Amino acid sequence: MRLFLLLITLLLPAVGLAQTNDQPAGEISVEDSAVQDAAIAVRIRDILGELEGYEDVTVTVTSGIVTLRGTTLDSERIARLNALTGRVKGVVAIENEVTETTDVVKRLNPAVERFRARMGQVIAFIPLASVALLAFILIVLLGFFVARLRQPWNRLAPNAFIADIYRQILRLAFMVAGLVVALDIMGASALLSTILGAAGIIGLAIGFAVKDTVENFIASIMLSIRQPFRPNDTIEIGGDTGKVIRLTSRATILLSFDGNHIRIPNATVFKSRIVNFSRNDERRFKFSLGLAPDTDFVDAQRIALDKLQELPFVLQAPAPAVWIDEIGDSTISITCTGWIEQHKSSLVAARGEAIRLVKLALEHAGVQMPEPTYRVLSPALAKMASGEENAASNTRENIAREADITAESQVTMDVQPSTDAALEQIVDAERKVTEADDLLRREAPEE
Repeated sequence: MRLFLLLITLLLPAVGLAQTNDQPAGEISVEDSAVQDAAIAVRIRDILGELEGYEDVTVTVTSGIVTLRGTTLDSERIARLNALTGRVKGVVAIENEVTETTDVVKRLNPAVERFRARMGQVIAFIPLASVALLAFILIVLLGFFVARLRQPWNRLAPNAFIADIYRQILRLAFMVAGLVVALDIMGASALLSTILGAAGIIGLAIGFAVKDTVENFIASIMLSIRQPFRPNDTIEIGGDTGKVIRLTSRATILLSFDGNHIRIPNATVFKSRIVNFSRNDERRFKFSLGLAPDTDFVDAQRIALDKLQELPFVLQAPAPAVWIDEIGDSTISITCTGWIEQHKSSLVAARGEAIRLVKLALEHAGVQMPEPTYRVLSPALAKMASGEENAASNTRENIAREADITAESQVTMDVQPSTDAALEQIVDAERKVTEADDLLRREAPEE
């Protein structure tokens, strides 16, 4: 309370000083005229009577000194009194003792009058605003009608997704045009720059907030224009492998070989290394077999290559190949490769059948495929162990050469792509349900 009183005490002199600082300048007459004082008082009263808000102000003049008393609605009118009074000829000094009124009714009356005036302006403005609104609606409806036409947008765009973007841009352009016309009718076209500036700032803020979404959207446009894969293609993206179901405006959907859906954001797809296993019908399988170090590898390679060439699902061009790959702790590996036609043969089935038949052919020829063994020998038992090893080796070799490989084990199994066909049926079924959201088209250009 004391602090409040102290502040009031400090402010009051400043207020009084502000009211009396604006004093008239010029020479002061030597003669004192009561007639002149009365004339000055009358002139000031007439002036204040024509102005609003000075009804309660009284004026007295003595020896050219004007004393103003009473109340006004606000401090701005009090400050104007000094300027008005000082302009009257013959005024020597001004004593402004006018204060702000505390009458609630008087304080509210101007606000009520202003509200009534503005309501009248609004009512008078309604017909013009209605015409502007009607013009805006007609232009927007025209834009939406043109955007809904199938042509020429489907002809100009490489796919339905880009055509829809063209339509959205057209709708936005007509909306901006409608806004410009409406503001011009109302005579407020200057507001357009303010509105567009605010929209730009808001758009920039939203762009930073949804950066990942915008990135996915732009990547979707690029992928839909130059499609690196087609429906049912087997692809690998960032370590995820599966068949392509569809490409949406946000993500690429794959069906893994385990039957799971893999959803990859298009921004990741666009920036990743994409391996398309289905673009070429010919595809190579590869496997390795470990053989004993004392094997005749020239003969083993010939046996494996002959067997690969005999397989009905292995292509002759590109031709199969066999080579020595690496040396292990107790084996030396050979690598075998062969090519198949993917629409006729399953890669995994063909590879498995090739491994089985090549292994049988090598075993039938007596080629050993030993398991790794580790032995610790003392010098005293080295000679005995060496003899046992030779005997065991001869026994295994004789057993392998004398093994009866039945005709059934040498029959080539079916390697038709039944699993791939089943997965393709699942993909086709899902594409029929979600065809409207798919951006992949057969007629689109290929990368």
